Amino acid sequence: MSTSTPLRTALIGVTLAATALIPLQGSALAAQPGTAKATAPSAPSSSVSAIEEATALALARSLADPAWSKEVRRAALAADAVGLGGLTDDANAPAGRKLAAGITRADRGVAAAKGLGDGAGSLLRVGLADASMRNRLASGAAPLVAAAPSDDGDRSTFTAYDSTGAAHELALDSAPDRPVYLVGIDGAKAVAQGLEVIDRTLASKGLGRTAQAAGTGLAAASGIDTTRIDSVRVGDVKEPFFKGDAEIFTLVTGFGKDGTPRVDTVEMPYLNDEDTTYYPGQVLVNWSVYKYDMADAVMMEDDGDTNYQALAKAIAAVLLTITDQGAYIPLADALLDAVPTNWWTDDPDYVDSWYTLARTSSGLRNGAAGNGWMTVSPYHVPEL
Repeated sequence: MSTSTPLRTALIGVTLAATALIPLQGSALAAQPGTAKATAPSAPSSSVSAIEEATALALARSLADPAWSKEVRRAALAADAVGLGGLTDDANAPAGRKLAAGITRADRGVAAAKGLGDGAGSLLRVGLADASMRNRLASGAAPLVAAAPSDDGDRSTFTAYDSTGAAHELALDSAPDRPVYLVGIDGAKAVAQGLEVIDRTLASKGLGRTAQAAGTGLAAASGIDTTRIDSVRVGDVKEPFFKGDAEIFTLVTGFGKDGTPRVDTVEMPYLNDEDTTYYPGQVLVNWSVYKYDMADAVMMEDDGDTNYQALAKAIAAVLLTITDQGAYIPLADALLDAVPTNWWTDDPDYVDSWYTLARTSSGLRNGAAGNGWMTVSPYHVPEL
């Protein structure tokens, strides 16, 4: 076994577990009075999914107002996706203005479910499920509205709603005849805010960048040594066609200068499509904050349900049990045995991982899961 395997494995385990910590919450949008009763949607697997589903149904019913339907159509044709908070706040039609308060509550619910806090702002957005639907929408075809379908499990259909609130089952593997609005999360915004939550939480426990920045030579006169991603390619970014761009980030872990395990977050907003090679020239590892010349990297994807506060707490709970023995050592077998079996099940949030990245690593590095590769090189950042 590689000496870095336990740190990497523990990180994967707690990351997969964090999603399971999100409790199922009730709908964040009250049913609108005076509307047709819709077929009840199947129970979603998380509070984020519940909020998206309730929002999709409320938006669908609101489109019975022709003036509001035209406003939404114009917005959907003008951009790939538009924030629902801004769209309803600026609405001219009565149905749009009536929906605004519910969207505000739903945004707050999403922020809470994802562990982002009160200042997250508008996260829910709406857009066409596929660009091929633009002509039909522009021609006046009545749209359906659906929550962005989860890519977990073996589902082959998802539920969309019309303006009466009636449910329609649509196939996941082919575009429907009618245009479909998808209600989902602004993934790029959620990841950026979520990684800040992880950084703050881990730093408060002595496991992150802020807590270990002082005295680590970050501004050493000789500059800092890093490992840079020259190119990267992922075979499956775990996003079906209807969910748009993947929201990828990487967690880099190793021992900090004080011998305490640490985690550094790396946002990768450019890594959107599978089987596409990107050339970011992005710093992956800053060696000035690590005690040893080894670190591991775990690449993850926010599928919408990631609770960053729960993720950070789960990471901290495991990493705080590790002590530095003077070398880059494996985790104790007892710790591995303590990890619940369900943490190790396959989950779409996990993309790939890279063992034992060294300060001198250069060239092609294949991911352990065989799902991606990256080329890396040492890169020295001189002092200004």
